[in-house]
Amino acid sequence: QVQLLESGGGLVQAGGSLRLSCAASGRTFDYYVMGWFRQAPGKEREFVAAITWSAAVTYYADSVKGRFTVSRDIGKSTVYLELNNLKPEDTAVYYCATGRGLTHVKETYDNWGQGTQVTVSP
Repeated sequence: QVQLLESGGGLVQAGGSLRLSCAASGRTFDYYVMGWFRQAPGKEREFVAAITWSAAVTYYADSVKGRFTVSRDIGKSTVYLELNNLKPEDTAVYYCATGRGLTHVKETYDNWGQGTQVTVSP
């Protein structure tokens, strides 16, 4: 079992930045990947980015490529998501999750956190 706790969300103006954190505890070594997803009101949860624990290989959704950066600190069992040049359409609840493969497919992830709200004003 893995427990995930996201933090760092908030209200920011368009063009601003935020840094989200996802602290993991428990059997994190069972999982190869940490992923970030987001869900806006009335929409499906969508993939944002993912990173492998070992080699820090990354994978991004096209919508955030060049603006968001995912990283990890193995010693702290924490994954970060740096959000830059934010747009109103980035407004959503952001979730982290454990995964077994570097993929955008939501169904391959489990052990979801509770989420952190990101709101971007025009």
